[in-house]
Amino acid sequence: MNGIDYLSVFLIAIGLSADCFAVALSASITTKNPTRLQALRMAGMFGLFQALMPVVGWLAGQTIVKFIADYDHFVAFAVLAIVGGRMILQSFHFKSEQDKQTDVTRGWMLLTLSVATSIDALAVGLSLALIEVHIAVAIIIIGVVAFIATIIGFLLGKRAGALIGRWAETIGGIVLIAIGIRILISHLMGYA
Repeated sequence: MNGIDYLSVFLIAIGLSADCFAVALSASITTKNPTRLQALRMAGMFGLFQALMPVVGWLAGQTIVKFIADYDHFVAFAVLAIVGGRMILQSFHFKSEQDKQTDVTRGWMLLTLSVATSIDALAVGLSLALIEVHIAVAIIIIGVVAFIATIIGFLLGKRAGALIGRWAETIGGIVLIAIGIRILISHLMGYA
């Protein structure tokens, strides 16, 4: 792989990690007392999914990727809208300090966010074969960039959450829905 291919893969990785950054920022804002373990858990899953989805796309071939590309943006939008909507609804309910908050860095919530933020990476897998990059190097670059972007988003969200207080969950939900809308519009308008 020559230098231009590394640059291409790095730029692709940055583009793919933008959603990871924004979702991590939103998740951290809405989490009361976010921890390093939560940041690492989210970053690990996002990095893993961002790295594995291109491999799936690369292996699946053009036929399956074309089929998935027809509706992947609807799936990403639906997942982010549901999670974001749930966060907004919860923000309007009175909560005592003892009420448990949903930890989006665990279980099904983390899994669905990981899938939603990595669906575009599936289609990218096919393009990686077209620019003739070594797939192992590409997935390492993509996974590491997504991991770092998620950590940065989580840390920035932790600081922002302290500043915006009780509106954090509402703002976080709105951000998730906005990310879903951006994904949907960009696909429908032919930008992605």
